[in-house]
Amino acid sequence: MRKYFGTDGIRRIANTELTPELVYRVAKAGAYVLTKHADHSPVILIGKDTRLSGNLIESAMTAGFLSYGTNVIHLGVMPTPAVAYLTRMLNADASVVISASHNSYEYNGIKFFSNKGMKIEDSIEEEIEEVMESGKINELSAVGDRIGTDKIKEELIEKYIGFFMDTFSKDIKENISDDFVVGIDTANGATYKVAEEVFKRLGIKCNIINNSPDGININRDCGSTHIEKIAEYVTKNNLSLGIAYDGDGDRCLAVDEKGNIVDGDIILAILSKYLKAEGKLKKDTIVATVMSNLGLNKYAKLNDLEIKQTKVGDRYVLEEMMKNGYNLGGEQSGHIIFLDYNPTGDGILTSLMLITVLLKNKVKLSEASKIINIYPQTLVNAKVNNDKKMKYKEDEDINKAIEELEKEFKDNGRVLIRPSGTESLIRVMIEGENQEYISKKAEELAKLIEDKLKD
Repeated sequence: MRKYFGTDGIRRIANTELTPELVYRVAKAGAYVLTKHADHSPVILIGKDTRLSGNLIESAMTAGFLSYGTNVIHLGVMPTPAVAYLTRMLNADASVVISASHNSYEYNGIKFFSNKGMKIEDSIEEEIEEVMESGKINELSAVGDRIGTDKIKEELIEKYIGFFMDTFSKDIKENISDDFVVGIDTANGATYKVAEEVFKRLGIKCNIINNSPDGININRDCGSTHIEKIAEYVTKNNLSLGIAYDGDGDRCLAVDEKGNIVDGDIILAILSKYLKAEGKLKKDTIVATVMSNLGLNKYAKLNDLEIKQTKVGDRYVLEEMMKNGYNLGGEQSGHIIFLDYNPTGDGILTSLMLITVLLKNKVKLSEASKIINIYPQTLVNAKVNNDKKMKYKEDEDINKAIEELEKEFKDNGRVLIRPSGTESLIRVMIEGENQEYISKKAEELAKLIEDKLKD
């Protein structure tokens, strides 16, 4: 079991759990593992979100990289997908994003990307931890003219903006109308400057909220984790739709003109239909996770599409896409991956793809969303002893209760039991046609699990 890395890099409270000392060691070990086969002086990019602790973490990380002999390019405040895009475009050896994504400001995190712009694999994270815990970390020190150098190149964001111009200008300019206005919530995060600039250059009218970061207001009652804010803003101002990003800009959720939530599953359905019609959906397949709504499976079946499901985490969605040649995948939370463009979730890219579909098909988002029927879904956490999290599979009473529910639901519901990777919890998720009923059953099943596995 990994000691430092979780399901999405390292994420902890800054300067208490995620200390400068720890960051320094992570940087040294990460630079060694990610660049050990380089036959030149390695270059690593660093981007960050708007958290107060960003400079602190970046300084410690830079010291670790330079001490190993790696050269650093500072990108400044930049969305995670922009860092991934620039890593590939500039042929950098690796990159790191300093962000805790959708978490509140007191947290911060470290996400490494390979030279291909992809989040590094579990095995590489494990290797980094092995180096950190061994005496080898002390040997990784450059001396004399081998010490690394660093440069600030925040202007590289222009290359990321240029990518959107090249990809979307023609379709949007040919189909945009004067009454089409988008509401955008940047969560006071990494997209706060670049999103407005992209929409402005593409000629899309937009009203932007929560784009005045002060270091501590990132994700605070805003962004994709508080979608109700943009929903209220859209309906109050009679906008065409609303877009909400998370703190580091790799997620996108939407609301239609009536304020109804359009989550990642609905976005996947809308975009898969469009891409298939254009002949651009590889192998007519969507990649999603086991947490995706039952409605997405039914939509795929009705539209002659395949759906491949992975365990939770956009890295596992990407692995399946890479392995089998698929180009569209994502999560209910709004991590959508368009592998033809970028090997990571990209909130701005997702929103522009969605807007392109609406404009070209001349439909409102509420109308486009009707192609999928989202089933009510409820999630309840059962508190159990950490060493018993996997024992539910062996308990007869728990398995009997699950089997009876699944038999009752037939094809119109499902039960998903998932032990937490970081907490002493088992997550009980139930989908069905009646919200009140599935909520009751989820509570009952969670209590049964707690009673059986708590002691």
